[in-house]
Amino acid sequence: MDRRIYGIETEFGIAHSSPGARLAPEEAARTLFGPVVAWGRSSNVFLPNGGRLYLDVGSHPEYATAECATLEDVVAQDKAGELIVDDLRRRAQDEMAEAGTAGQLYLFKNNVDSRGNSFGSHENYLIARRTEFARLVAVLIPFLVTRQLVVGAGKVHPAGPEDFGGARVGELDGAPSYSFSQRADHIWEGSSSATTRSRPLINTRDEPHADAEHYRRLHVIVGDSTMSQTTTALRVGTTDLMLRMIEAGRILPDRTMADPVRALREVSHDLTGTRPVELADGSRRSALDLQHEHLESVRSFVDREGAHHDRVPWVLDLWERTLDAVARQDTSGIDTEIDWAIKKTLLDGYAARDGLELSSPRMAQLDLAYHDTAPERGLFNLLQRRGRAARLVPEERVEQAAAVPPATRAAVRGRFIDAAMASGLQYTVDWVHLKVNGRTQRTVLCKDPFAAENAEADSLVAALRTEGAGDAPAV
Repeated sequence: MDRRIYGIETEFGIAHSSPGARLAPEEAARTLFGPVVAWGRSSNVFLPNGGRLYLDVGSHPEYATAECATLEDVVAQDKAGELIVDDLRRRAQDEMAEAGTAGQLYLFKNNVDSRGNSFGSHENYLIARRTEFARLVAVLIPFLVTRQLVVGAGKVHPAGPEDFGGARVGELDGAPSYSFSQRADHIWEGSSSATTRSRPLINTRDEPHADAEHYRRLHVIVGDSTMSQTTTALRVGTTDLMLRMIEAGRILPDRTMADPVRALREVSHDLTGTRPVELADGSRRSALDLQHEHLESVRSFVDREGAHHDRVPWVLDLWERTLDAVARQDTSGIDTEIDWAIKKTLLDGYAARDGLELSSPRMAQLDLAYHDTAPERGLFNLLQRRGRAARLVPEERVEQAAAVPPATRAAVRGRFIDAAMASGLQYTVDWVHLKVNGRTQRTVLCKDPFAAENAEADSLVAALRTEGAGDAPAV
C-alpha cells in the first residue's frame, strides 16, 4: 500500500491519593467522566476531533486517535489525547475540591499499576485485504519481539523480574533491574483473537472499520505507551516500513522464534541486546542482530522501491542510531528522543545525586511520575519544557488536534458531530456510520477511511444546520 491509515488506542491508569479515604478507581473514573456523560449522554463517545473517548474494562479511561494518514498527524492526535483526558482530570479535581473531597487525582500514560495489572497501548494499521495475513503475522512477530530495544518506554523492577508463569528470565530473577519494556512481562501469546484472557502481541480479530472487501486492520497490542513524540513516531514508522516490505512480497529469512513470549521477556530484561534467543530452527540470535537485519532489509527495500513519505530517512536514521546506542551501551545520542533512554538518564541522575538504588521505592515513584499526564508535575512534561525531550510537532499542532480532525474520514465525522450537537438532535456515531435518530432516521455509511469528503454526509450536515432541533432532517 502506498498510503496507510494509522491509529493508536491508549488506556490511562487512574488513581486517587489522599491522606484519608481514597476513592476507588471506579468512583474516580465516574467523577472523571461526569462531563463526558453530561455532554454525550454516554461514557463512550466520539469527539469533534474524530477520536473516541470511553471507559474501558477496569475503569481505565481510553482515548483512540482519529484515523491518521501521516506520522505527524498520529503523533499530534496521540498527544492531543493526553490534553483531553488531563482536562477532564483538572475539572474532576475542581469538582472534588468543591465537594470537600481531599486528595489528588492522577492519570498515568503507562502500562502497569502497583498491583501488577496491565493496560495497553494498541496500534492500528490499515492493510490490503489481498495481503496474506498469516504470512504477515509470522514475519512481523520476530520484529515486534525485538522492537522494544528501539521504542520501549522503560521500567524499573525494584525486586527483580516477576515470575512469568514458566517464562522466567533466569539469572536476572531476584535482582533489581531496569527493562526496555513495561508491556513485555504481560503478554502471553504470539497471536490470538483474544485481548484480555490471553493477551497476544497481535490481535487477529477481523474488524477493518473500512470496506472489508479491500482492507483489513492490523491490531498490534504489544507496544508500550510512549510519552516521547519521537518514540511514538518511530514506533509507528518502523512498523509501517516493515509492513510495506511484507506487502510488496519481499522474501525475508525465516526468523520464527521457538517461544516468542519467552523471547519477549528475555529481550526486555537484557539492556545489552546481546542475549541470544532461540529460533524455531534451533539456532540462536540476539535482539540486536535481528533488529539490524530488519533495518538493513527495510533500507534495501526503500533504496529499491523509493521512500513512500518524507519521514522515511528520519525513521531509518533514528532506528539505526538507537540500535548503535544499545550496542555501544551509550545513550547520550538518543536520550532526548527514545523513551527508555530519556527515562534511564533521568533515573541515573537521581540515583547519582541522592545515592539511590533501583530497589528504592523512590525510583519506582520517579518511574511512575515520568508518565503523569499533568503538565505541572509529570516528569516527562517537565523534561520537554526544559528542552531535554525532543518534539516532532509543535505544541500548537497538538492543541489544534484536540479539536480539529486530520484530513481523513475523521474530518467527515467531525463535521457531522459538530452539526448534530448544534441541532440538538439525537445521533449515533461509530467508525463507519453516521446516524441521526428520530421518527425519520437517516444513516450515512463512510467506508473509505482516506476520504475527507463525503457528498452524502455533507448533504446530511447541511440539512442538520438548517433544520435545527426536531425530527431528523429530510435530505
